[in-house]
Amino acid sequence: MTNSEKEHTSTNPEAARLQSNAAREIPLPLWGPYLSERQWGTVREDYSPYGTAWDYFPHDHARSRTYRWGEDGIAGISDYNQLLCFAFAFWNEQDPIIKERLFGLNNAEGNHGEDVKELYYYLDNLPSHYYMQYLYKYPQRAYPYDDLVKTNQARNALQPEYEILDTGIFDNRQYFDILITYAKFQDTDIAIELSITNRYDQPATLYVLPTLWFRNQWSFDPEAPRPRIFLDDAAKQHRIVCQHPRLKSYGFYFPETEEIFFTENETNTQRLFQYPNPQPFVKDAFHEALIHGRYRQEISQRLEGTKCSPVYRLQMNAGECRKLYFRLCADDTPPQGDPPDTRALQALFTQRKAEADTFYRQWLPDNADPELAAILRQAFAGLLWNKQFYHYDVPLWLDGDPLQPPPPPQRKQGRNHNWRHLNNHDVLSMPDKWEYPWYAAWDLAFHCVAMALVDPVFAKHQLILITREWYMHPNGQIPAYEWNFSDVNPPVQAWAALQIYRIERSIHGEGDLDFLKRIFQKLMLNFTWWVNRKDAAGNNIFEGGFLGLDNISVFDRAQMHPEGGLLEQADGTSWMGMFALNMMEIALEIARYDRAFEDVATKFYEHFVYIAESLNSLELWNEADGFFYDVLSLPDGKKIPLRVRSIVGLTALFATSVLNLEQLKELRDFHKRVRWFRHYRQKSNLYLPEERTGDQGLMLLSLVQRDRLIRLLRYVLDENEFLSPGGIRSISQYHRDHPFCLTIDGQTHCVDYEPGESTTRLFGGNSNWRGPVWMPINYLLIDALINDYLFYGDTLQVEFPTGSGKLINLKQVAGELARRLIGLFRNQGEQGRKIFGPHAPFYSLPENQHLLLFHEYFHGDTGQGLGASHQTGWTALIALLIQRFGWDET
Repeated sequence: MTNSEKEHTSTNPEAARLQSNAAREIPLPLWGPYLSERQWGTVREDYSPYGTAWDYFPHDHARSRTYRWGEDGIAGISDYNQLLCFAFAFWNEQDPIIKERLFGLNNAEGNHGEDVKELYYYLDNLPSHYYMQYLYKYPQRAYPYDDLVKTNQARNALQPEYEILDTGIFDNRQYFDILITYAKFQDTDIAIELSITNRYDQPATLYVLPTLWFRNQWSFDPEAPRPRIFLDDAAKQHRIVCQHPRLKSYGFYFPETEEIFFTENETNTQRLFQYPNPQPFVKDAFHEALIHGRYRQEISQRLEGTKCSPVYRLQMNAGECRKLYFRLCADDTPPQGDPPDTRALQALFTQRKAEADTFYRQWLPDNADPELAAILRQAFAGLLWNKQFYHYDVPLWLDGDPLQPPPPPQRKQGRNHNWRHLNNHDVLSMPDKWEYPWYAAWDLAFHCVAMALVDPVFAKHQLILITREWYMHPNGQIPAYEWNFSDVNPPVQAWAALQIYRIERSIHGEGDLDFLKRIFQKLMLNFTWWVNRKDAAGNNIFEGGFLGLDNISVFDRAQMHPEGGLLEQADGTSWMGMFALNMMEIALEIARYDRAFEDVATKFYEHFVYIAESLNSLELWNEADGFFYDVLSLPDGKKIPLRVRSIVGLTALFATSVLNLEQLKELRDFHKRVRWFRHYRQKSNLYLPEERTGDQGLMLLSLVQRDRLIRLLRYVLDENEFLSPGGIRSISQYHRDHPFCLTIDGQTHCVDYEPGESTTRLFGGNSNWRGPVWMPINYLLIDALINDYLFYGDTLQVEFPTGSGKLINLKQVAGELARRLIGLFRNQGEQGRKIFGPHAPFYSLPENQHLLLFHEYFHGDTGQGLGASHQTGWTALIALLIQRFGWDET
């Protein structure tokens, strides 16, 4: 550690904790927000014959049925092996069920796919999770479960989703604000503050059940021990003891209450399968006791179980705020002070909040706009809250557990059957712990880039993890996501590794070469898989399938091969060009310290040139239109360009790198080979994707050279095409009035401009790449424009917007795009924030003005947030854009 780093950590306790975490084999606190917000309806819990996950384990089963692979809850925490879990449950005396988990629609229940129907917000978090804050809004009237399902099912694809705010359940402020805050004395000593405010102008009653339970392993594994939770009658304080042979013993301290419920985390077989329960004490016993009065006395008189809740009935006046304090502490961790001492707990929360302020202040200039600072901080809060324990042992899932009935034989040849090597048991950064409670390969890469600013060690660990042997297929493929690990996502991991390396270097003054070496070796395998599996004609034109862009094409690129044809993909080829270029950059960086990497840098340089030549010299570039298109190549030799102006054709802009020729001379072998290769291709009149400056000694490598760059940017920066008030659209709105149609196999398929939720279920219920703004794509474009500016400077200026006559350089273009994206989250006065759309009035209420959501994507015309409402994973990139461009506004 340098002297400056020592000084920094002495005044920044969170930085010191991260420094300590970095020395661990797994750079992860033992306790964190690792509890999922939806375990039901996932592939892991699906043991149906034909992979109907939503139907096999619906929400209605969740309260009564034991999970196999994980747990879920509201604002919950667990240890990183998810043995012991803690979360809150609530009941307003009106609901038909206890609110133990967040409700949402399955894929068949909504007109636009799965969607959470709750109001909750990630307000704050630290990478060590020494301070975390979460807000849940709970209605005081009966929760509108049936209304949400029936109304959404009755709507067609042309209508908007029916959201929880549309039901009127929150009208007149008839709800509780439930603020849940965690603060650690140390990693195994956690204080919990529950602050409840009655926002209504009438008294209201709320039951609160702080719930501890052990994940059930004993019903599946004969070697799994059976843990126990029991009341410590001998203790002077109100204390519950949690004992597990594979975890420390923990004490849970709680305020005095008249009832403490105990039951077992066991399936209610009587309710679900009409098979008698061995005992009445099953998973949903608390629900039965409160809602129906069944076994209430029995579970109140029990003294132990594997699930436990003290029960509090709060009768609250209008506008009243009540607070409850709890503490979870390992028995071998001597508690600081008297555990129930609320003054000590309150002092701790004040201290940890101040430490969080200090930690985030390091990225703020002295004159930081408070609103931008709040957006940045909540973006990171969401990113950190979306860490989740993820367990999925594919061979065990395929073959079945020894204590359970065998799975149906169809699954042996069904989903993921060729991923038998995959055995995941880790904490991962999830896209969204309700809507996407499973990792996705390219999402995770973007998460890691955002994470690198606040916790580069964890970011590096995550990126390495996805390439480890218990994730990556032996053939070199990186698993896409659990619905189909064999799907193909864009290969952005090399780009992400470079970004993380550079961000960490900017923070600490030096980069982690060992990390680059480790990730480089694994990505070599992945690059080889791409070349061997996705270049059918061997011509450096790639066919990646849907490539994460779902329904952006006229037909499903992952499934259809019209008339026996081959789809040559502009984006697949561009992603591979970017992959090769990033691998070259990584190799060059390592070669500065280890010359053994020079020749492999040359290999990737030459591969990049070949890919660039194919992209620009074959049929993918349409000279008449000035755009890159996918091309359908038919067996009779006919070539059909799919003339859709979309992100597919703009992906070529992402692959760009500026090299310093003087620095390259130090790498004699690389410099010599590049010079020969360049001379040979010039002499042979072959394509060469580079430009050079004589005065600065710079070389630009890019898939798109100057003239084509200018032509593409005319589309990109045209407000009648890609440029929206909130960023770059995924498809040009030119197609609003000019849809592209193609008749194949006797059927006509069309693509038009759809700025919001898609009207087609081409790739499932939430395929939305036909017009909305997506943060990661915009971030890649902005990053590439900055690279181009480093080479061109003010010598290349373009109109912004197209047709305005106003010329600016590419760095200024990047800044303008970033500010449009930031503007999605900024308060627009009486209009509110664009992200909230028609629900802006609710967020104008005094208690809601500071609340933010970080959506999956944004409406191409209005900027309203759409899709997963808490996909802070890649939308957390907005924090990096604020850090890079936002302060220029103030």
